[in-house]
Amino acid sequence: MTERVALGIDVGGTNVKVAFVKEDGTVIAQGSIPTDPARGPERFSLEVAEYAKALAQKNDIVWDSVTGAGVGLAAFMDVDKGWVEESVNLHWYNVPIGDLLSNALGKSVRMDNDANVAALGEVWLGAGRDARTALCVTLGTGVGGGIVIDGRIHRGVSTMAGEIGHIQVKNDGELCNCGHHGCLETLSSATALVRHAKEAGLVGQSEELTAKEVFDLAADGNEIAQVAVADMIHWLSLGLSIGANLLNPDVIIIAGGVVGAGDALIEPLRAAFARDALVRVSRSCTIVPATLGSQAGVLGAARLVFQ
Repeated sequence: MTERVALGIDVGGTNVKVAFVKEDGTVIAQGSIPTDPARGPERFSLEVAEYAKALAQKNDIVWDSVTGAGVGLAAFMDVDKGWVEESVNLHWYNVPIGDLLSNALGKSVRMDNDANVAALGEVWLGAGRDARTALCVTLGTGVGGGIVIDGRIHRGVSTMAGEIGHIQVKNDGELCNCGHHGCLETLSSATALVRHAKEAGLVGQSEELTAKEVFDLAADGNEIAQVAVADMIHWLSLGLSIGANLLNPDVIIIAGGVVGAGDALIEPLRAAFARDALVRVSRSCTIVPATLGSQAGVLGAARLVFQ
């Protein structure tokens, strides 16, 4: 009997990552191509399929052994229909991308929001392995979230579960892209950390200040950077405590580039969370950094197929 293989596809703003994954999580081939959504979803689907088939052939993967494809992308979508209702990053609206990719690949396609598939990947093979209830929070341009319960993504009635970045934690806060004020992502994203540090007068050594540099400067004793980091962790802890008090998870996984700060982020965040969440909630919940990095998306997408 031929071993089952899934094709995982992670559509990012810059690159489309592709990986062939065995049922035990072993990656047998992977690669990427530039994301070019401007050429239209039909052409995009054909190019991804062409690349995937060439990658399979190059690595002696029998195409008939590929069970199906899983896809993660940043979008509001109808998961069951495989329909992208709105993807701001890709500039796609009301696109049947599931059918387009399925026709181009000649395989069944399952899809979900990129934050959800990354969370699924971390629970399957990463920092949340064996977790019963996991909340995965990604700190990047915004604050993304994914919930995995008993090994499966929890989507909610309209696939909007896990949008922790849009919990309002500061009534008089900044206007968020969603139209509300004081959302968590306006206060605790990597973008927000850099913006607030700059507004306070922080000047980095590099031409473009990054979140990592803010953490590095804070570690070196820069007071402006220290205040910016402390504020970020304060608001992040409040948002996590709200989510945790609702879900009572056994693990909260922190992903995104900011995780590179290591203990400088995780340790004070754990301490703040212990103060902000209900005691019985915080005692049974561990906050950990993600471990899969950029692999989380393609692995989670592949897991969709096996489920």
